[in-house]
Amino acid sequence: MFHDRASITLRAGGGGDGSVSFRREAHVPKGGPDGGDGGRGADVVLVCDPSLRDLQSFRYSGHFKAGRGGHGQGANRHGASPGALEVRVPPGTAVEDPVGGDRWDLIRPGQRAVVAKGGAGGRGNKHFATATRQSPRFAERGLPGEERRLELRLRLLVDAGLVGLPNAGKSSLLARLTRARPKVADYPFTTVEPVLGTLEGEERQLVVADIPGLIEGASAGAGLGHEFLAHVERCRLLIHVLDMAPVDGSEAAANQAAVERELREHGGGLAALPRILCLSKADLLPEEQVRAAVDDWRRRLGAAVLEVVATSAATGAGLDDLRTAIFRHVPAEEQPAEEAEAAATHKVYRPGAGETFRVVPTGDGAFRVEGEGVERLIARHDIGNEESLRYVEERLRAMGVIGALERAGFEPGDDVEIAGTVFELDPGAPFR
Repeated sequence: MFHDRASITLRAGGGGDGSVSFRREAHVPKGGPDGGDGGRGADVVLVCDPSLRDLQSFRYSGHFKAGRGGHGQGANRHGASPGALEVRVPPGTAVEDPVGGDRWDLIRPGQRAVVAKGGAGGRGNKHFATATRQSPRFAERGLPGEERRLELRLRLLVDAGLVGLPNAGKSSLLARLTRARPKVADYPFTTVEPVLGTLEGEERQLVVADIPGLIEGASAGAGLGHEFLAHVERCRLLIHVLDMAPVDGSEAAANQAAVERELREHGGGLAALPRILCLSKADLLPEEQVRAAVDDWRRRLGAAVLEVVATSAATGAGLDDLRTAIFRHVPAEEQPAEEAEAAATHKVYRPGAGETFRVVPTGDGAFRVEGEGVERLIARHDIGNEESLRYVEERLRAMGVIGALERAGFEPGDDVEIAGTVFELDPGAPFR
């Protein structure tokens, strides 16, 4: 089966903890702090891999966890920072974080997108030594890595896409134009997933896709619905295959209008894509009637189509004209710049989210402080360590949190909750 959707859960590596250590050497009775820093946790990176065809590899393994950073050690030895965990996806994959709103598009082979960042490592006690605090007995903890649940959607990257109603002759046409071997039968919906073929030219190759047939109401989800239409969005040229002699007695004009209406109502720029009208099964009508039909469609559609070509997959008539038209109207692809290795990223920015906080009274002598910066500060330190708690109080004062608490009615010794941790603050006591 062709898998074009997947959900994956990613967890970047947590940072390693900083070390509390003091230099121990012969004849040096009071060595200074020499605790090393923790290593940074590994990122999770999506990599565009041209050897992959679809998202089938995520069907049974949708959880990925990167390695955490190593802990710091004495003698200023820092913890190891492991390499990024690479998760490979096929070209044309659109990735979205439904909670955060971030999106990435991986189109070109080799493109990379950092979708979950590893946690920073904690600093060792050496960083906290000052003139008045010469023997700090605390260090920072490493921060956890980001965790995301992402939705993956594959939209095929093809040069030309064959579109049309079921049983319009798209599969037979692709089989004659390329070496692809799609299923061909005398009943509709023989193709239930996109089939790719390579059109060989003198100087270049083009990828042509037989997109599963759509029905009326597909733009609203009927039939193959959005499963079909999503793959059309990234085609550079549409070839509308129209049966000249429908066996069900329907009118060719009504069938053409139905397909165009679904493309237009789906949106996504489908109506603006250049297209060729391919009148199929020309062998079923007299030659004079075929020529008249081509002239009639040219007058009727005018500039709405680039060309009108009549073809027959059974006899091969018109296939050379169609092949020439495809190469003529699919422009040569420009070579990407070297710096365009990063995936196109659509980020949702929230200015100042890390610096802001708010104080919420939760009861008599109880307060809660909310904010990314203060929560990260608490996560880095062991509140059970007296020295560490005093350092946190000084940092809270520098950040303006103590002042905000006092304006809200805080008194020394009141309970303060930050990031789920409740502790008593006594900021008036001096820090040694």
